[in-house]
Amino acid sequence: MHRKNRRKNNMPKGLKDKIALITGAGQGIGRGIAVRLAQEGVHLALVDLNQEKLDQVLHEVQQYGIKATTFIADVSQRHEVFAAIDHADLTLYGLDVVINNAGIAQVQAIDDVTPEQFQTIMDINVAGVLWGIQAAADKFRTLDRKGKIINAASIAGHDGFALLGIYSATKFAVRALTQAAAKEYASAGITVNAYCPGVVGTDMWVEIDRRFAEITGAEIGETYKKYVDGIALGRAQTPDDVAALVAFLASDDSDYITGQSILTDGGIVYR
Repeated sequence: MHRKNRRKNNMPKGLKDKIALITGAGQGIGRGIAVRLAQEGVHLALVDLNQEKLDQVLHEVQQYGIKATTFIADVSQRHEVFAAIDHADLTLYGLDVVINNAGIAQVQAIDDVTPEQFQTIMDINVAGVLWGIQAAADKFRTLDRKGKIINAASIAGHDGFALLGIYSATKFAVRALTQAAAKEYASAGITVNAYCPGVVGTDMWVEIDRRFAEITGAEIGETYKKYVDGIALGRAQTPDDVAALVAFLASDDSDYITGQSILTDGGIVYR
């Protein structure tokens, strides 16, 4: 009982009954964020491309007694992102937080990047965040709410990594959008921040490791182990680790923070 009360007292302030939309919510970090926010009493609009995965997360979060809905959207398409935001408002009767989490990785030597590959990752990782920022800000102003926009960046948005050059470029761009949007929307009471994970044990890192093996000849698992071995805290990151920071950024405790891209990597990149 004592431990339970202590946990409750340490919860971020002002999360219960907020309404949040999460893109890329069907798996990995997005799923982790959804579960953490549901535990805090946040009502959720879950957005992804895969309805089956969304339904699994929907069932999971509803067990915490919150209201939740799903919506299929391709974040590279501006009108679909705006439609997702409208759906959240109409279904859950408002919107307080938008988490632009959807993104893809790309492991490729700079020499070998094709125009098609470049355009695809830019459309999802950069344009997808831009459309999410626009749609969120438009909705918050319409609702006359001091909302929060939270974007997915990365340690690769602070340091460029070999064979992750274009991915790094997209995450540097997210940091720039986060800073500029924070300045533009501050007068409306809208805060804009980003979270910067490191090596997270998700399907994305399985794919990154596989592509490194193809390009460098490393054994499967070797690249992942090399990066994990370089983490000061001595373990790979979990989606829960990332979700804890996002919950803070979504809460009233972060009301005086804006324009920041906060590292949550266990000690890899230091700023």
